[in-house]
Amino acid sequence: MPFGKPRAERADAVRNREHLLSTAREMIAEQGVAKVTMDGLAERACLGKGTVFRRFGTRAGIFRALLDADERHFQEQVLGGPPPLGPGADPVERLVVYGRARIAFLMDHHAIARAALDRDRPIPFGDASLSQLHIRTLLAQAGVRIPSLNGVAIQLTAALEGPLLLYLRRPEAGTPPEPEVVEFLGDGWQALIERLTR
Repeated sequence: MPFGKPRAERADAVRNREHLLSTAREMIAEQGVAKVTMDGLAERACLGKGTVFRRFGTRAGIFRALLDADERHFQEQVLGGPPPLGPGADPVERLVVYGRARIAFLMDHHAIARAALDRDRPIPFGDASLSQLHIRTLLAQAGVRIPSLNGVAIQLTAALEGPLLLYLRRPEAGTPPEPEVVEFLGDGWQALIERLTR
């Protein structure tokens, strides 16, 4: 068991990681997810293949790192961004906006999430426990009084998180999410929240 603080990542390693992620985003925007490879990323970033393999381990690791970075940004908006997604708005309004934003986020990241799939790992869509806690907190703030509030928060989280949306989204890599699907799911979420919080 290690003692003391974990060793901080070297500055050059941090720079390389950010450079690789930025380069991967450029490649995805230009060529689509399917064309991004470990070798291609190393060549485009002008870094050795060993650096890419040490940083990400596998091709799927590249896409998990991209998802993690975008997930952190999304969570920052929820926890400290402007209302109504961030703090300061009515809790029911925040629940509705959160669900719509989460659905759009997951649909926008659909191709990356599919590329991040690894047989030995769970589907890599964010940390569902954060959604669950956020939903549970907002329901309580909205004055929802039902016997199994924790169970309801789990069910609502399941409605927003990856596996169902991965299934619903068409598998063509690089195609934009259909706005009508995002709107349809967002409307369903809003109806559910409004009914629950009456």
